[in-house]
Amino acid sequence: MRSLALRSALVFSSLALCACSGPVTFDPTSSNKESEKAAPAAPPVPVTAKTAFWEMYKPAHAWSADILPLTLDAKPVGDMKIAGGKAGLWEAHFGSLSKKQFAKFTYSVVAQPPDVRKGVTAGEALPWAGLTRDALAFQTSEFLTDSDEAYKTAFGMAASWAKQHPEIGLTSVSLGAGARFNGPVWSFLWGTKKNGFYQLVSASTGKPLK
Repeated sequence: MRSLALRSALVFSSLALCACSGPVTFDPTSSNKESEKAAPAAPPVPVTAKTAFWEMYKPAHAWSADILPLTLDAKPVGDMKIAGGKAGLWEAHFGSLSKKQFAKFTYSVVAQPPDVRKGVTAGEALPWAGLTRDALAFQTSEFLTDSDEAYKTAFGMAASWAKQHPEIGLTSVSLGAGARFNGPVWSFLWGTKKNGFYQLVSASTGKPLK
């Protein structure tokens, strides 16, 4: 079993975003109206990170032209679990140096009332202290390896452990950046911190990291 201590190398959560005071709201442009009106041609299916990321990037850029991608996380929604590096819901955080704020955006392939809407949803903007050594932004040009390809690499490293624990599935897929690594890094977790397997994969090269 790989040590889960590696998880401390990256801070892929909202703790890294350093809110300093009360929330500041903004009025995002919603891209959901047309998608909600149109009848789906086929049942919704989980999508890769890049598919969701670029859908969220457009309204995030409209909010602030100098946005910096900070984190990207897969989430289960409805009966869709995280599997094969794909998910039915993705959550991203973007920071704006000019506004000194960060905001959360989500993209879901299904609606799950009352909290989850289909398509892109923008959360409120919060004060942001800026980048830290453990929580850096990444460039879109560095985001070369999609989540499904990174998953194949990670699962190759986890194959022996997964064979011994067939009942434990993939529970976490995250993308972020830290000073320890050159560029954005995927993190994959099977099981839990106490009983699981953790693997990092470079989102730039697609290679596993120790």
